[in-house]
Amino acid sequence: MSPKKRNYTYQSMREEREFGPYWYSGAWNILRPVLIGITTMIVVIGLLSMVWQSVYDSYVAPVNTEDNTDIVFEVASGQSLTRVAANLEKAGLVRSATVFKYYCDFAGWGQKLQVGSYYLKASMTMEEIADQLTRGDGNPLVRNITLIPGWSIEEFAAKLVSDGVLKNADRFLSLCRSGEEFKDYYYIADVLSSGQPKSRKYVLEGYLAANTYEIYTDSTEEEIIRKLLSQTEVAFPADDQDRAEELGFTMDQILTLASMIEKEAKESDFAKVSAVFHNRLKAKMKLQSDVTVHYVTGVRRMSLTEKEISVSSAYNTYQITGLPLGPICSPSTAAIDAALYPDETFLAENYLYFCAKEPGSGELYFSRTLQEHEQAVSVYEPLWKAYDQSRGIE
Repeated sequence: MSPKKRNYTYQSMREEREFGPYWYSGAWNILRPVLIGITTMIVVIGLLSMVWQSVYDSYVAPVNTEDNTDIVFEVASGQSLTRVAANLEKAGLVRSATVFKYYCDFAGWGQKLQVGSYYLKASMTMEEIADQLTRGDGNPLVRNITLIPGWSIEEFAAKLVSDGVLKNADRFLSLCRSGEEFKDYYYIADVLSSGQPKSRKYVLEGYLAANTYEIYTDSTEEEIIRKLLSQTEVAFPADDQDRAEELGFTMDQILTLASMIEKEAKESDFAKVSAVFHNRLKAKMKLQSDVTVHYVTGVRRMSLTEKEISVSSAYNTYQITGLPLGPICSPSTAAIDAALYPDETFLAENYLYFCAKEPGSGELYFSRTLQEHEQAVSVYEPLWKAYDQSRGIE
């Protein structure tokens, strides 16, 4: 072997001895923490998975995935999420009331549980149960009904039927017509003892307080009526009774006046309309209120015909002097307040007339003299007649 060849081999072997081990050691130093990290991560994930599976099986999983038996579960009115969750656990529908409660809170469903009677299963997940309870697709135990200010008893009865609260309106209207079942309410007893009941269209007209009520779905007609009558004491408190006496009116007369105000004007004009009526009553003038005729005929016409004006009825204020026989609708508390506290300026300036302006606007034109009133009528009456014709009322 030549010296040159021998020197090359020696040099190569020397480099291999000097650098080879260092390269391997450097690579290992880099890979070792990575491998340790990966291994640790795998172990941690495995442990977390085991812990989660244990937690899931113990607290989150369906109680029994094989059990599809329907269980009737009720959410009653006023129950808190905590109470509902506890009842679910007690019924064997969730594993943990606490976990279910926190789950609903986290998902934003805590305030969305709907009152009702539901068919749930032990095989359902918490999400499925919560979803059903918040959708409210169970058979409700309670429901809301609303009596709008200005509605008559007949209009309210028709709404109860159309909403499925009542199958028909016959018994409801019969009870409201006689009022005999409710004479334990002192204000109904007063009406019944007044000698007018047989002449009134409905003894309870004006006494069913306008509001929104929560009733049981199986409520009877009597129970619904009592719910509304009880609210009348709230709508017409003792202070109002004192004020009525101060004015020389009974509660029934104030409710009657308020019902007319409710039908005649927007709330912003309630006190002004009240002042006109008070001034006419004081002057012993006929009130000549169109809405009292509407109550008798059942037709809401802006331009009354001579036949309508002449209709014989104790409700027709074109024919009688003073207030009509009784209320013509359920007045709002704002209308009651206006009846008790008419506009002082309009009282002092003796305003005696008002009429509608353009149909649909709800605005009124007020006058102090008959001449001024007749002039306003000549301007607006053609608009009233055109409006009636557009609605098919001839």
